[in-house]
Amino acid sequence: MPVTVALPKLAATKAYGAHVHLVGDTVDDALVAACEYAEQHDAVLIHPFDHPDVIAGQATVGLEILQQIPDVATIMVPTGGGGLVAGIATAAHFLAPQARVIGVQAANAAAWPASLAAGHPVRLESMSTMADGIAVALPGAIPFAHVRAFVNSIQTVSEEALSRALLLCIERVKLIVEPAGAAAVAAVMTSAPEPDARGPVCAVLSGGNIDPLVLTHVVTHGLRAAGRYLAIKVTIPDRPGGLSRLLAVVSATGASVLDVVHVRTARKLALDEVEVRLTLETRGAAHREEVLEALIGAGFIVCVEDA
Repeated sequence: MPVTVALPKLAATKAYGAHVHLVGDTVDDALVAACEYAEQHDAVLIHPFDHPDVIAGQATVGLEILQQIPDVATIMVPTGGGGLVAGIATAAHFLAPQARVIGVQAANAAAWPASLAAGHPVRLESMSTMADGIAVALPGAIPFAHVRAFVNSIQTVSEEALSRALLLCIERVKLIVEPAGAAAVAAVMTSAPEPDARGPVCAVLSGGNIDPLVLTHVVTHGLRAAGRYLAIKVTIPDRPGGLSRLLAVVSATGASVLDVVHVRTARKLALDEVEVRLTLETRGAAHREEVLEALIGAGFIVCVEDA
């Protein structure tokens, strides 16, 4: 596994009795190390995605979807190395040819669009995404053939979309998923097919390995993206009543104050000024703008920290 592996995944793997070697920063690095280890120790290598048996196993997810939703029109699948989307697409092609299969990648780790355009797997030079479970620099050769033959298209989603999808899964679906596992939901949220045009849309949730600390960070990111979390800096007079007036304006808008910090050492502050950093909970993008307009209308100079 890469050294960046989610701690719950690492702990669970060890708990099942496996000896874990942490190598490199990516799945690709760990795969190279695994191949070398297998060759040196005459061990059996189980490839994470580039093997017919692995793809066949992933295809059982497609079978379950078709059994539970026989009239499914579109299946959205998180996509990294390609094993899962290749398996599901193969099952759908032969058992439900009317169904579209769409692979979903993180935009900051999207090797498939360039690979399909080139006609062969193309390695990414760099990746940077919270969706580490689908951050694979080089698509598998066997999945590539299946994807080119049976997958209708590959879509990409932003980091903001991933965080909003993860937040939706927690709040509305009541499921804990990792960012990679929420990729399909992110695609549905950002470019949803017409629900009544072709039939049901199925989004595959393909992973729940996420560190609680990372989850907190991603949820905060999702709240910001949804306009429900606002961090601002405001300069006020350093005298009695200054903070009270600021908070009165905030209170009148209905925003909740999560945190207040006084800073007297910020640069460019006059001797009679203080900087106040507020963290607010708002009800959405429109309410967020109402809060900012109210503060500006009251004469405050506002700097949005999460813009």
